[in-house]
Amino acid sequence: MTVPTIYLVRHGETEWSRSGRHTGRTDLPLTAQGEADGRLLAQRLKGIPVTTVLSSPRLRAWRTAELAGFHPVIEPDLAEWDYGDYEGLTTAEIRHTNPHWNLFRDGCPAGESPEQIAARVDRLIGKLQGLSGTVLCFAHGHVLRVLAARWVGQPVTFAACLLLGTAAICSLGFDHGQRDEPAIRSWNLDR
Repeated sequence: MTVPTIYLVRHGETEWSRSGRHTGRTDLPLTAQGEADGRLLAQRLKGIPVTTVLSSPRLRAWRTAELAGFHPVIEPDLAEWDYGDYEGLTTAEIRHTNPHWNLFRDGCPAGESPEQIAARVDRLIGKLQGLSGTVLCFAHGHVLRVLAARWVGQPVTFAACLLLGTAAICSLGFDHGQRDEPAIRSWNLDR
């Protein structure tokens, strides 16, 4: 079986992504710009021989996939980090009461810890590595950053180094086509 190539696509803009509010479980629609970004993704992804399309169950992700011309299968493990008590807050608001907070190191009270998201993402990686061909994953900024970190065997904290804009495309694969050499092929391509 050939090794898969995994494309990661972050959803288009929402009101909360534009304002920097942590959006995990809250199911927000795309803004007009987010809808336009989704349609633009159709052109950017054109010509890629896709075999499997997966999406987070959140509206903003699967709507982006639809606007890009795909009919995704919902994959629950692509859901965004559960921010618990920090849902809807900006990093600045969180740091007002917890000055040294870092999502990738500390997680969220009443939400997911770094260990919990690592376990969820590792389970997802097992599924992805069992596929062949080209796979598109439509999801969210923080979970995709953790996915890339874990793909290359790094701890969740490494994800803090991987910035990811809305409607950006990334790809994961394997150096030399070998399953024991996972690699980040491209990152945060936004046009």
